[in-house]
Amino acid sequence: MCISQTVFKFLSSQKKAIGYSLMGLLTVGSEHLFSLSAFKCPCSNKNYTYGLVYLFVPALVLLLVGFALNGGTWQLFTGCCVNPRKLFPKGKSCHFFHAFGQITLKAFVAPVMWLSVVLLNGTFYECAMSGSKNLKYLEVLCHNKSNKCLEELPKVACGQTSLSSWETEEILLTLQAESQVVGWCVIVSAAFLSLLITCYGHCQSNTSHLQKRFWKIYTEKEKEQFEKYFEDYATKLSERNLKSFFENEKLESFPMPSFRAWEEASALDSFNINQKIFSTLHKLVEDSMKEYDSNEAQDTMVNLGEGETV
Repeated sequence: MCISQTVFKFLSSQKKAIGYSLMGLLTVGSEHLFSLSAFKCPCSNKNYTYGLVYLFVPALVLLLVGFALNGGTWQLFTGCCVNPRKLFPKGKSCHFFHAFGQITLKAFVAPVMWLSVVLLNGTFYECAMSGSKNLKYLEVLCHNKSNKCLEELPKVACGQTSLSSWETEEILLTLQAESQVVGWCVIVSAAFLSLLITCYGHCQSNTSHLQKRFWKIYTEKEKEQFEKYFEDYATKLSERNLKSFFENEKLESFPMPSFRAWEEASALDSFNINQKIFSTLHKLVEDSMKEYDSNEAQDTMVNLGEGETV
């Protein structure tokens, strides 16, 4: 029992790493499936367009899916056409760019993985560049080759060329090497950019490392509790309504947040170290407590005034 709890706790703490690992495996599997079943290089003057489509269109689809599956996207843009002030609330106009930047970085993970995998494999790049429109690049590929090399280049990726075997192999090895170099450049650039952004965020932070850790843990726990409360309250409300419908009884009112409270709780996160606020919900609760204390103090003053008059 203790071992299973330890394993579960470890897996829970490594959710992000496990998620990225699964994403990487899915990307590799998808690339392999595309290469075996869907990808058929035309071996003509269409090579360049066809190869680039297989390189970049899946990456674009993954980017759009990344935006669509990120809950922060919908938290950011829901209702923005009705009330544009939601995107740029008063006093927090720059927070939109910060939030959208975080969403974009997460959405770019899958496309970068795709480009890295397909470039390291080299199949799509070989097809695309063997039909390149750049004459100087093609001349470099055909350097010290037979005169018909330029004409036969588009057929190299399919193995249907009339070039000698050593010329075909040399061209393919050159294209594969170029593809892998570009792939490693994409990986290194993405890793360096990620590290740079992370370092910049930490260097510009006015909070301590431990406090940032606490904030992240609090945010995760709040989201988990939100889901539990949503499910619990939805269940209770549906049971209440069904009971009223079938038994035809008048039931007591069911407490629910006001429309304004829903709107304020759905706003962008407002972590504020000076006010010790760790989320939008935290801020909403603290403001309501202050308002309650203020109203209670006013009622006390009014009651004292009435007592003195009497």
